[in-house]
Amino acid sequence: MNFTGIDKIVHGVEDLDECMRFYDDWGLEKISFDEKSALYKTMDGSEVLLCHNSDLGLPTAIEKGPTIRHVVWGVENETSLIKIRNKILKSETYFEMNGDPGCTDPNGLTISFRVTQRHTVNVMGVSMNTWDKPDARRDLRSKVYDKAEPIKIGHVVFFVADLYATEKFYTDTLGFSVSDRYPGAGSFLRCSTPGGHHSLFILETPDKKVGLNHVAYTVRDIHEVFGGGLQVDKCGWKTQIGPGRHPVSSAYFWYVENPAGGLAEYFTDEDYCTEKWEARDFQRSNEAFTEWAVEGGIDFNTRRQRLTK
Repeated sequence: MNFTGIDKIVHGVEDLDECMRFYDDWGLEKISFDEKSALYKTMDGSEVLLCHNSDLGLPTAIEKGPTIRHVVWGVENETSLIKIRNKILKSETYFEMNGDPGCTDPNGLTISFRVTQRHTVNVMGVSMNTWDKPDARRDLRSKVYDKAEPIKIGHVVFFVADLYATEKFYTDTLGFSVSDRYPGAGSFLRCSTPGGHHSLFILETPDKKVGLNHVAYTVRDIHEVFGGGLQVDKCGWKTQIGPGRHPVSSAYFWYVENPAGGLAEYFTDEDYCTEKWEARDFQRSNEAFTEWAVEGGIDFNTRRQRLTK
């Protein structure tokens, strides 16, 4: 289908001012706002729209409280958009939004598709002086970031009531690929190949909970993960866990509680998958989730682990 990734997410929120303060601190560009909504963008033009929960135009929520109401997936061109439309046209939940096709996935989430509005950005991460390339960063000091500037929305993660049905919809209907699995518990799905390890992760818990887990924002390198995490700690936002590193996907991360729903994640250095990538099954466990991690984050002032109660 020539997907380009997540083009836009729409949150339904309870405290718009607080959510705007969060995204200002998180490092997104504020494009517009009024008393009912606010629009933010990442560096490549991925959009985050915040709308008050009272907005009657919002799609039905999959859970109570602030959460994602709508995900827009981008495709390369009109030909791809026509293919998507033909794939979902017979769905009982099919709709048109501003002329673009959409439907509801098996988890009850409203999704739609559009020709991408994202654009290429010319940014570079910091080179690493590894054993095999000890002079990759020759005569240059490594960068220290005083904040993060997310490049794009990298992936979204949802709790689902029916893992099998939701995976089948995204793979069979939309053409996503499985990168890895927690058998019977979770599926890491990428919307394009070649591409990053996952653009969607779906997770089924024993209680069949439905809702948002987190939204992940791609940054340049591990140093920006650190700099961004320290900055949001300085601004008073609570870290759940991070920094840390995932064995599945190999990415470095930092998770922060988000007043717009769930968690927000800075991440970088995920696996890049081509058609040669072989999906694996991982037993769901603490070891599979984190190779290492700091619970509660790092205190901006002491630069040491923030003690949790």
